[in-house]
Amino acid sequence: MKNIVLIGMAGSGKSTLGKKVAKDMGMAFVDTDALIEEHEGRKLQPILDDLGCDGFIEVEEKVCSAVDFSNTVISTGGSVVYSDKSMQNLKKNGIVVYIYSPYEEVSARLGNLASRGVVIRPGFTLEMTYEEREPLYRLYADIVLDSSDNVPIDKLAYDLIEQLKERGF
Repeated sequence: MKNIVLIGMAGSGKSTLGKKVAKDMGMAFVDTDALIEEHEGRKLQPILDDLGCDGFIEVEEKVCSAVDFSNTVISTGGSVVYSDKSMQNLKKNGIVVYIYSPYEEVSARLGNLASRGVVIRPGFTLEMTYEEREPLYRLYADIVLDSSDNVPIDKLAYDLIEQLKERGF
């Protein structure tokens, strides 16, 4: 059975939604950030601090381009779209869902970025990162799910499951 791959900015609700959809559909759940931490033996922020953005993205690509799951909801890190190799691997056995949140909501949800492990290139702001990634999320998405206005997680899960059913998932 295919996977459901969730992409979007940090703070968009990928992990929360992913766990709910996995439970509702009887699927497994995996978070690629947790896989990266397991691979590296430490949390995201220290990896990012030590390796920088490019080094982190290399590690993320190594992990995500090797992911091989079935019947799993996969929540990805927000920077996964910087790697076409990772995205092609995730798409080969999955339907990609972009969890869209407006910049203002993402910014409000994230709060302090210093400890969150968010990949922001040197000289970039969170807003610049958002503007850079947004077209990439749309490029890879099979479905765009709008989570703006803090839509309740149960409603988002229901809407996603209905869209998946319409696609014969």
